[in-house]
Amino acid sequence: MTSRPFLNYGRQTIEDDDVAAVSSALRGDFLTTGPLVERFEKAFAKQVGAEHAIVCNNGTAALYLAARAAGIEPGDSVIVPAMTFVATASANVLAGIEVIFADVNPDTGLMETEHAAEALRRGGKGRVKAIYPVHLAGKVSDPAALHAFAEDRGLSVIEDACHALGTRYGNAANQVGECAHSLAACFSFHPVKAIAMGEGGAITTNSSVIAERCRRLRNHGMSKAPERFENRELAFTADHSVNPWYYEVDDVSFNFRASDINCALGLSQLGKLDRLLSARRNLMAHYQGRLVSLSPEIRLIPPIAGIEPGWHLCSILVDFETLGIDRFTLMQRLRERGVGTQVHYLPVNLHPFFRKRYAEIDLPGATAYYRRTLSLPLFPGMSEGDVEWVVDALEKSIGR
Repeated sequence: MTSRPFLNYGRQTIEDDDVAAVSSALRGDFLTTGPLVERFEKAFAKQVGAEHAIVCNNGTAALYLAARAAGIEPGDSVIVPAMTFVATASANVLAGIEVIFADVNPDTGLMETEHAAEALRRGGKGRVKAIYPVHLAGKVSDPAALHAFAEDRGLSVIEDACHALGTRYGNAANQVGECAHSLAACFSFHPVKAIAMGEGGAITTNSSVIAERCRRLRNHGMSKAPERFENRELAFTADHSVNPWYYEVDDVSFNFRASDINCALGLSQLGKLDRLLSARRNLMAHYQGRLVSLSPEIRLIPPIAGIEPGWHLCSILVDFETLGIDRFTLMQRLRERGVGTQVHYLPVNLHPFFRKRYAEIDLPGATAYYRRTLSLPLFPGMSEGDVEWVVDALEKSIGR
């Protein structure tokens, strides 16, 4: 139906300097963990305003590492909003932690304090130790309020910030990742995110204890720190020098390391983050102006006061019943016109694994959001003309 290039809902932006950075790393001495890993960590921590950044191989690993580093033990429980990617829940389950699903605002998809409170009242299988706000599509609810709620109840806050690199809140006074209202924040550098590493993730924190635990746990639980060694006879020589080959494992974990190759790309991408975010914000502003003509049947997620999102996704709410069209048909019609869309997300509590593991619960906000949501194309390589094409395709697809 169209000769235009197909518009996926998201796509990486890779430029010549990114290719050059990766090529340089490939010609270097390190392909796995080398100097570029530490360089990326320092640059990322500075970018978001945190004391520490620990890079790993994906966002799921970041969530897993943060939970274990925070001392959440097998059998404990955490509160997770149902409207998120499955990894927010599955990373905890893989660590032996139980999940209590919270409802969300039906118009934003975000967990608010009242939803966390209801989940806490409902309870779960073990002692509740933490709450996981998810910054869906790049928006945040009220980090200060959620932090105060958690602190009053002795809970840690671990942010799933995989969608929210570059998001500012509190009228720009705070930035996601600086951990002003959390113990740690977890990021993803999947190709459709704000910056790409191929695959990659990171944890930011202002706690040196959490940072040290994350670094140890991302590498099998190995420690080469002499002050931690327990078997001193094997660790040290007669003159108290450290045996250079020696390390100890005092807690088992996986290999979650990121490579110098990935971090070379991450460093190059991080250097252009402001430009990439600006492009996303400009495109969203153009969407805002164009979608007015389709309101109220089709509208963007409503704005939240004091928030400047990093805009991972362009999420719309569609009144399919009023339009007389189902979501499958709309997505197919858009695809025929060269427009790719996606649904973010099926509520996690509805996946078979979690339905079998936990009792079925009614989460009306998550259900209402899921039934109406659709993600339109959004990535820095798009033009305003592409936005016009998407909205025109929407109009034609619903018979306007």
